[in-house]
This record gives sequence, C-alpha cells and structure tokens, in this order.
Amino acid sequence: MSTDKDNKNPKAAAPKGNKPQGKSKKAEAEVEDTGPKVPPRLKTHFDEKVRAQLIEKFGLKNPMQQPKLEKIVINVNMGRHLEGTKIPVEKKNTILETIVKVSGQKPVVIRAKKSVANFKLREGYENAAMVTLRRERMWHFLDSFIHLASPRIKDFRGLPEKAFDKQGNYAFGITEQGVFPQINMAEVSFTHGMNINICFGRSTPERSRFVLEQLGFPFRKPEEIRGPKTVAPKA
Repeated sequence: MSTDKDNKNPKAAAPKGNKPQGKSKKAEAEVEDTGPKVPPRLKTHFDEKVRAQLIEKFGLKNPMQQPKLEKIVINVNMGRHLEGTKIPVEKKNTILETIVKVSGQKPVVIRAKKSVANFKLREGYENAAMVTLRRERMWHFLDSFIHLASPRIKDFRGLPEKAFDKQGNYAFGITEQGVFPQINMAEVSFTHGMNINICFGRSTPERSRFVLEQLGFPFRKPEEIRGPKTVAPKA
C-alpha cells in the first residue's frame, strides 16, 4: 500500500522502464559542432609570407613594427539624391542593400553636421551611408575585390599608385556597384559608386604599397620605357 509521500514524489511515481526525455532534434542541431573556422586566405598569406618579406626588405624583425591592416571603410554618398528634405525610399534602400551584399554588414546612415547652401544641404539631412569592416570580414572583402570585382571593371588599367596619405592609408573609388558579383544589375533601378579606404597602422606609403602589392592588389603598371624614335632617311 502506497503512502501519501510516495504519491507526492514524482521520481517514485514514474515507472522504472521510462528514460528521461532528452533534447529535441532542433536543439541538438543548434549545438552541433561544425568544426574550427578556416581563416581568410589573404590573412594566412600575409602571416606566412608577407611578414617574412617585410623583414627581408625593411628589416622589421619586431612584429609590432610591421604594418598592420586595421580596417576598411566603405562610404556611399546619398546627398545627391535628396528631394526636398528626404531621400527617396527606393534609392535609399538600393544603396543600403548594396552595401550589405558587398560587405556582409549593416551600414550606418550619416547625417550632415553642417549646412551647405551650394549643395542644398542642411544640418540633420541624411547625407551618406558608411560601413567599417574589421578582422575576417575585412580580409574577405579585400580578397573579393582583388580577385572578383577588379577584373570586372570596364577598361580597367589598374589603380593609381600615389593615392596614399602620410600614414600609409590608401583611398580609391569605383563608379558602378555592378563590378561586385553579389549585385544583380537587373534588379537595380540606378547605378552608384562608392569610396573605399584601406587603413593601416604603423605604416608608411612605401610599406603599405609593398604589402598591397604582395597581396595581389591591382596597381597600375608603369609604362614601358620606349627607346628613341628613329627617323627614316629622306630619299
């Protein structure tokens, strides 16, 4: 005969043959280990080969003296699309979606800090969209631009070599977002460009240029030196 204490205890009431309920299949899939992440190949190339070349050329044996790729900033101007006080929703969404597809990160909308009468811009108006890439996303974007986007630029002859500032940062721009394979131009109502800034730390223009060259950055090739022109003798 069972007592009241036995009825109140759930462990005593449960039959011995039943097993405790485990996690659902969905929960098991969420906690399933997918293995270690593979580092970006450009970063691996930089760590394994470019660092050794920096030591050989510049004598930078201390890793803290070597140039470091810190971030990549993508900026798209939206101020030229202003109609009155606001940007049309379609154009604004197109620009923001383009940045998300290209960078894999949600951009920030920047508002004007000062009023400029010549540009019909007032303080507080939405002026640009910007995103800052760091770590793995930065390396993946740089790899995508070097090997996928730059060969798709029309009449591309290389990027200028003198677009470095004193700190070794490099800035350039593209005129069409369609050079990136992530963008389907059939779904876009208009074209727009973007400004891209590659920011270095502990660097100079010469060192930054060397690092980008070793990573395969498409700089403009110097023109071949031609010899003196020969004039045919007159008859």
